[in-house]
Amino acid sequence: MKQKFIWTLAAALLLTPLIPIGAMASSSVVAVSSKPLEKLASEKAALLTEQYGITSVQYALIDNGVIKVSGQSGINDIEGKIPLTKETIYGIGSTSKMFTASAVMKLVDEGKINLDTPVVQYITDFRMEDDRYKKITPRMLLNHSSGFQGSTLTSAFLFDDPDTHVHDTLLEHLSKQKLKAEPGAFSVYCNDGFTLAEILVERVSKMTFTEFIHHNFAVPMGMNHTMTPQDKGDSSKFAGLYSPAYEGQLPTETTNAIGTGGIYSTAEDLVRFSEIFTGERADVLSTKSVQAMEQEEYRKGFWPKDDGDNSADYGLGWDSVRLFPFNDYGIKALVKGGDTQMYHSSLVVLPEQNMAAAVISSGGSSVINQLLASELLLQAMKEKGAIKEIKPDKSFGKPVKADMPKDLVKFAGYFSALSSQWKVTIKGGELFLSGTTAPEQKFIYTTDGTFVDEEGSTKVNFVKESNGRTYLWMSQYISVPELGQLAFSEYKAEKLEVAALNKETADAWAKREGKSYYPVSEKFSSITYMNMIRPTIQTSEGYFRDMKITGPNTAQGQHEIPGIAGRDTLDILFYAKEGIEFFNAAGTLYMSEDGVMPLYKGKSSITTIQADGYARWFSVPETAAGKKMVVKMPAKGAFMVYDETGALVNNTVISSKNEVVLPEKGYIVFAGNAGSSFGIALVK
Repeated sequence: MKQKFIWTLAAALLLTPLIPIGAMASSSVVAVSSKPLEKLASEKAALLTEQYGITSVQYALIDNGVIKVSGQSGINDIEGKIPLTKETIYGIGSTSKMFTASAVMKLVDEGKINLDTPVVQYITDFRMEDDRYKKITPRMLLNHSSGFQGSTLTSAFLFDDPDTHVHDTLLEHLSKQKLKAEPGAFSVYCNDGFTLAEILVERVSKMTFTEFIHHNFAVPMGMNHTMTPQDKGDSSKFAGLYSPAYEGQLPTETTNAIGTGGIYSTAEDLVRFSEIFTGERADVLSTKSVQAMEQEEYRKGFWPKDDGDNSADYGLGWDSVRLFPFNDYGIKALVKGGDTQMYHSSLVVLPEQNMAAAVISSGGSSVINQLLASELLLQAMKEKGAIKEIKPDKSFGKPVKADMPKDLVKFAGYFSALSSQWKVTIKGGELFLSGTTAPEQKFIYTTDGTFVDEEGSTKVNFVKESNGRTYLWMSQYISVPELGQLAFSEYKAEKLEVAALNKETADAWAKREGKSYYPVSEKFSSITYMNMIRPTIQTSEGYFRDMKITGPNTAQGQHEIPGIAGRDTLDILFYAKEGIEFFNAAGTLYMSEDGVMPLYKGKSSITTIQADGYARWFSVPETAAGKKMVVKMPAKGAFMVYDETGALVNNTVISSKNEVVLPEKGYIVFAGNAGSSFGIALVK
């Protein structure tokens, strides 16, 4: 069950490794409600920090304008000098998108934006290589149907660094991109749409996005602990961050795509914010705009009529406007979750019940937080009689094998989704599904025309859509011990047609096969350097991951999958510089392993970041292994050392230590502003 759970969610989330600190966890609750709800909240929050390895969690529930329960569990700083409180601040990741969507709708209320007027009329310097960009509207930015490739997030996740690079360079990056679909054709999760919406708010309002959020939401709603990286915050007020890659506390994370995922807040501030969506704060946002945001926008593109229980049915900003399990009770529920590298959040709103719950955490994932928020809301409704009982988990039941039509074997083959490939094998009335991130799983053909796994938790079938493409449709119920159940019904992958390569193209890619490439464009303060990321070229059936190989130096993401599985497609371009090969993927640059040189084995040397700003990678030669490396540091730079497996040994942004014993067969990367020089000395 654990493996299936990870497989299902990995494509949708930035899953941060969990840190086992259960023995150190403690729990406290500030509440003004009935004891059963308080007790449930306290126990479930402690469960997350003690058994699910989450560092800390903060939660709050509001009912008809009154915060009924509020509390926290876990640790903050290891020394225990700064306790967790209801005022401890967390990053909320993509839950920030609800602020962005609300900001756009505020301008709609003021008559300054029309949702269906092309964006180019508001942002006149917005350009793309694909002429269809002129059709993109603000509505399409908010319902994920713009057709953008997905995420341009180079140097977006930094340690304690409010760099505005992502915001400042988005229009330049988009000007070099093509659309992956006709604007409005379908909704597929897209971060760039919300960064562009952030810019839209600024251009129309003549205010910075941070100023707009404070002026129109945080201040009038009394959200005193809601801010962005552009505000000057006291680092001691932010929740402590930890990772298995490092033994101490990490610096504060700044996510600098603010409209996409960079806002900080507290659980109590978020449930106060939710009053907009329950109609309690029509003075902030009109009822008309609130109702527009909760419409089933995802159905405007192609989507099946009978789609089942799900957690990803987009409104304007919302991840789902008919969240499971509340739809089983006949209750409308809205949800927005968010995951950065380190922070995670979920806001669940019941507009007709005038209730909401927010759960935010250091470590973990947004879906775990969503489960806790849903559990609290169900318990609160049961206590006050809004529902009679909490329903048991759902299942498709144990499969009963039926005769399979022979023509179904035509669907066997390769399918692609979110930077990966899956293989479907069909024989003897059984379907076998294997992927790059999961072991093979068996499904049995049943009388309702679907294939169901032996546990009865997952079923799949094939859909031929109006666009002529064939999809693997998957429905799942995933039970998480003591926390509840998740449901997904979605296009999981798109069938690939084998791509035949001409000799020139095949030969070029054959030379790359098995080679690793190293990131060189991430800023020195990037959280990316916590782990050594080295994508390796492995091709299959004319594809590199989900990208079709289109030439000796190009590959393009060509699938069109609504929902989550089709997010973040890439076009990559290989090029040579000074005899070394690089490739560009959504603005992030990678260098071939051929450019990784052995560190100079003499007593002293200097390495300098060149005018291009590329990070410099070195391997640790045998003669340097075991020696202490002492580095004279520049003002704007850092170095990271990794062992043979890619595990972090030292990161000067975190440790401030400029001395490190070099590991055998390890790696070193020096990163900094152009012109930064590192003086290197090796001592025994």
